[in-house]
Amino acid sequence: MQNKNMIDRRSFIGTTTTAAAGLILPTGGVFNIMEKDDFPSTKDFWYKRVKGGPFIDTQLGSLAFGFTDKQIMLSHDNCATWSNQLDFWDAKHITFSHIFKNGNLLVGTRNRLYLSTNGLKTIEEIAVKNSDGSDYLPHVPKDSNYPGWYFFTLPGEDSWMINGKEMLVWGNYSNVEGGSVPVNIYYSIDNGQTVKIAYSFGQNPRFKDYGDNKDKSNGTLLGNPDNPKFCRHVHNVSYNPEEDAFYACTGDGRPSVGAQQEVKWLKGRYDAAADEWTWVVLIEAEFNSRYKSGGINFVDNKLYFTSDANGKEPYDRGIFRCDPADFLNIEKHELLFQPDYEVGHMIIQDGIIIAGHYATASPYKLGIIYSSDLGKTWRQYDLKEFGPRSIARLNYKNSEGWFRMDLRSGWIHREDEVLYIKPKMNVG
Repeated sequence: MQNKNMIDRRSFIGTTTTAAAGLILPTGGVFNIMEKDDFPSTKDFWYKRVKGGPFIDTQLGSLAFGFTDKQIMLSHDNCATWSNQLDFWDAKHITFSHIFKNGNLLVGTRNRLYLSTNGLKTIEEIAVKNSDGSDYLPHVPKDSNYPGWYFFTLPGEDSWMINGKEMLVWGNYSNVEGGSVPVNIYYSIDNGQTVKIAYSFGQNPRFKDYGDNKDKSNGTLLGNPDNPKFCRHVHNVSYNPEEDAFYACTGDGRPSVGAQQEVKWLKGRYDAAADEWTWVVLIEAEFNSRYKSGGINFVDNKLYFTSDANGKEPYDRGIFRCDPADFLNIEKHELLFQPDYEVGHMIIQDGIIIAGHYATASPYKLGIIYSSDLGKTWRQYDLKEFGPRSIARLNYKNSEGWFRMDLRSGWIHREDEVLYIKPKMNVG
């Protein structure tokens, strides 16, 4: 592995200047690859870390959304310039963003959602709606410093083109940082103009609003009182176009003997004519199980997923593939790769699979699991110079061929660092 030209945001992008048109960066593009040795690399890919400056939260084509503690920003040229900027009072608490294909931008803070329809000239708060159209109101926290993460999600890709429309569906990864919070699956079918509840989980007795972000037995119950099925948080929601169905997996507490398991897989179908959802719980499993999963992807009607299993050995871990119809039959699961450690994130695009180790649960400082041929062959890399970090929220390649992913301390704490990976062509 080559480890030269270590690049941080300042040395890579250069000195920035503020002008009326926005934050102007040097010409030439942030992601241009001119020679193979321009960036540190492995046998399979070039890579670079970007830190400092605006935190690059998501990307789509040549668009990128970023933020500082005081501003939100939009780039139209893969972060070469940030031509659209807007002061935003709660920028430092942004936990979620999505760029729609029509250019709309949906931004979530800890417990509020905002929509821009004009390239960040303005942004307006929107109210989440219940299934009946009434406003879904976040709870009033006992401590305003801990309102919970209503909208943060682990995957970086959470929308699909369905019958000619982009459909955004995601679930909140919650009850880790920021305070106790209800767990929901959200959706939008109109480019963020309306966001509604697709599924609302029940009240988890382990995560009440106690006011100080601690897991204690007393406090206010949160969630849907009419749903007996509860969990700690949602790991992943993904869509299989062959079935016209959504799959969601949840986690992941250690309930007492006889208590309800928080590890679940659900299958949902959306009736567009009626604007209604139907969900079925496929399985509830213990946390030392491959069904404690993440990284759900569908390729050619095959289900790919990772195992985040932990607990007592032996561990039911791996990167798996199966027919959706065989999901509940582990004898028909194909073990594509055995990473030995728990893996919670994975993205697949153009036959390339990228997954990652947790820095807190493996010997890797920044572990990357990589396949360039849809799982036929695999390599693992440790980008030690950037660790200890765990990857999360992986985005598809931008218009210059770079995957984007968060670099998080622990497994979920944001550190204002992102990693970019560009696959090499025709590697052996």
